Amino acid sequence: MVMKDSVKTIGTLIDKQKVAFIGSVDSEGFPNMKAMLAPRKREGIRVFYFTTNTHSLRVSQYLQNEKACIYFCDNRFFRGVMLKGSMEVLTDTLHKEMIWQDGDTLYYKGGVADPDYCVLKFTAVSGRYYHNFSSEDFTID
Repeated sequence: MVMKDSVKTIGTLIDKQKVAFIGSVDSEGFPNMKAMLAPRKREGIRVFYFTTNTHSLRVSQYLQNEKACIYFCDNRFFRGVMLKGSMEVLTDTLHKEMIWQDGDTLYYKGGVADPDYCVLKFTAVSGRYYHNFSSEDFTID
């Protein structure tokens, strides 16, 4: 990638978005996309944590096939980044507490221990950044 300081540039784009799009693969091998609230936590541009319902379609798809992508789009400047990697479904207390926020009981009545609350952990291996009418592929170390 020729972009100067890609982690900072892409990280800034990601941090300004309220919505992320996550992709999974269904049982017939077709891609599925879903809009989600922005990740609760990120580690550089490699690891991202989302909250979701354990009983959701996306969770069942990731349990069958961990291949995934996430996409962030900056509509104002017509740029975006797609990250490819894998998605893990985490139900352990450590990760659930790590990204729990006040107000989450609106969605998970049982609190952090609610069995319908889980964490999606996305780990990227590569990506594609679109800006200024061109795209650049990159790998993530």
